[in-house]
Amino acid sequence: MAGLNPSLRDWNGRAVWLIGASSGIGLACANALHRAGARVSITGRRTEPLAAFVAEHPGSLGVAADVTERASVLAAATYVRERHGLGTIIYCAGHYHPMRAQSFDLADCEQHLDINYRGALYVLDAVLPYLKPGAHISLVSSVAGHRGLPRSLAYGPTKAALSHLGDVLYLDLRPQGIGVSVVHPGFVATPLTAQNDFEMPALMTPEAAAAAMLEGWAQGEFDIHFPKRFTRPLRFLRHLPDRLYFALVRRFTGL
Repeated sequence: MAGLNPSLRDWNGRAVWLIGASSGIGLACANALHRAGARVSITGRRTEPLAAFVAEHPGSLGVAADVTERASVLAAATYVRERHGLGTIIYCAGHYHPMRAQSFDLADCEQHLDINYRGALYVLDAVLPYLKPGAHISLVSSVAGHRGLPRSLAYGPTKAALSHLGDVLYLDLRPQGIGVSVVHPGFVATPLTAQNDFEMPALMTPEAAAAAMLEGWAQGEFDIHFPKRFTRPLRFLRHLPDRLYFALVRRFTGL
């Protein structure tokens, strides 16, 4: 069965801009794409990881930006567009702190919103006027965005919004020849998930996550989710009646 997007297999010379690539999935993906021959540009808040990446990856670009500031994102997008062009844009920026209603923190909720969702809107504002047929936008969401999960009061809703955004972008942009994909990882060993104090089933390395993303793009997938042994049951759970869904979540999480 053909994918919903044109296959992205040949990265040689293709311009790729990764936002949120200082560590974790974004950095692993940048490494993999550079090995595949892409002209990689990476963006993050801290200049040191960007400089280290550029020093180790000839031909790459590093441009610092804060995704919570529109002007900063616009300046970074202009820099990348003028030097490398805009072929594939991958939004990997993310913020996560476990939160339950009993410890509600409005300021942290707003930070989740700013980084996980509003920053993606700033990127779209900066790149959409310049995208041509053959371009591709990929948003890194999470399985936490499928339905409500414990400890995910601040994080999950922002990822749900990002996934919904991907749906609408696909409907609007695919007829113009622009591909759109949404990535829904399970647990990946990153500085963010290191905060979790519970056993994370099917925990993956960032490198394995990056490989799964490249495979998904090669297959032309819209919804790229992994590892399948973990994400498939979660995708099934979201279709259950509410009473059964909440009972199962409480049973398996103990919360």
